Amino acid sequence: MTDLLRLHYAPDNASLCVRLALEMLGLPYELRLLDRSKGEQSSAAYLAINPNGLIPTLETPDGALFETAAILLWLSEREGKLFPAPGTPDRGEGLKWLFWLANELHAAERVLFYSERLISADHVAELDRSVHIQIRNQLHLLDNAAPNWLGEDSILGCYLAPLLRWPVIYGNNPGWISIADYPNLMAFARRFEATEASRRCALAEGLGDRPFSDPHFPNPPEGSPL
Repeated sequence: MTDLLRLHYAPDNASLCVRLALEMLGLPYELRLLDRSKGEQSSAAYLAINPNGLIPTLETPDGALFETAAILLWLSEREGKLFPAPGTPDRGEGLKWLFWLANELHAAERVLFYSERLISADHVAELDRSVHIQIRNQLHLLDNAAPNWLGEDSILGCYLAPLLRWPVIYGNNPGWISIADYPNLMAFARRFEATEASRRCALAEGLGDRPFSDPHFPNPPEGSPL
């Protein structure tokens, strides 16, 4: 274990959600780059702390944590910020959307990004079309619900902002969707990317000036998003 917080990351991966929260909380942390172009997320050393071989992992005084939502919740409860505290009236509202982001939207996006690994080549296009419909429906649902719970000073925002970015630029058909079609989500994206935490992360990972409202493929100073 370590007394420090050490984030194992790759640029523009799910580690971005955690990095945003760390920056928003003002916590000191170290970075350990996982170069995906070299398959470092599958190395024996990394699998020893995250047997899933997925990104991110956060090493903490409580041990190594994985799963994006779990890390975000752990950070918020450790600091008592960015999420409703246990026993408060808004706690249930926050939890249901945190787990919705993890189990619904993020899960659907993973299918989109890795469809070629999940199904035979003859059916990839069909799967992609189906997931496009699913994600559009999820974003419409979220666009209608967002005004009731979503803010830029929350771990929910740290999770959602990258999830708005990635479908636009990754997968087999980049550009198939536009955040501009979802006015409440677009307004959130603009507010979120204007925060100091977001600006620092965007600069560090080469995401551009408007990483969430007008996403483009990143140009990171180190590592690879794919």
